[in-house]
Amino acid sequence: MSFQDLPTAWQGFLQACNSCKNCDLYQSRDQVVVYRGSLNAPLMIIGEGPGREEDRQGRPFVGRSGRLLDDALLALEFTEADFHICNIVKCRPPENRVPTEEEAKACRRLLNAQFALVKPRVILLCGSTAYKYFTGGKEPISRVRGQWIEQKSFYIMPTFHPAYILRNMSKRDELWADLLAVQAKLEALGLKAPLSQSLSEHSQQG
Repeated sequence: MSFQDLPTAWQGFLQACNSCKNCDLYQSRDQVVVYRGSLNAPLMIIGEGPGREEDRQGRPFVGRSGRLLDDALLALEFTEADFHICNIVKCRPPENRVPTEEEAKACRRLLNAQFALVKPRVILLCGSTAYKYFTGGKEPISRVRGQWIEQKSFYIMPTFHPAYILRNMSKRDELWADLLAVQAKLEALGLKAPLSQSLSEHSQQG
């Protein structure tokens, strides 16, 4: 969808993102990385921050970890209409370092505005950085992943970041289990069709 075809509210939001200088990350970015997926989606997936490829393309989760995530979503019969993918910060930290608390706070206003536009019912937090900065929690991601956090009108599921899975393939079943739980929650809320029978039976066996 071209910029001109976007709703007025989204045009204003993207302009605010592109002109943002609330922290020093704007000085080294190639592009502001805002989102990919649907403008109004029942599922919002939040990662840490853009990497080199994301900064180059201006889209989140388009490197190796993004392909792993896409493969898992496709396997669970998600379509692009089902999700909206973004990050805690919209500019790439130098050398792909973890965003600082100050950088996350500086970008929170934009993330809150994004949340208000998308209106998700379920949020998938990918990795410890997303969990820490979105919820304020201090626990290790290994302790909280797979457990629902219920808020006023939405549900939060922390899970491992796909980049971590690429380094620790023994944990991929846990990521799969968390995505299955997300799929089931959306189905229970009437926001996603049930899995096909063959996939449902395979998932139950797994």
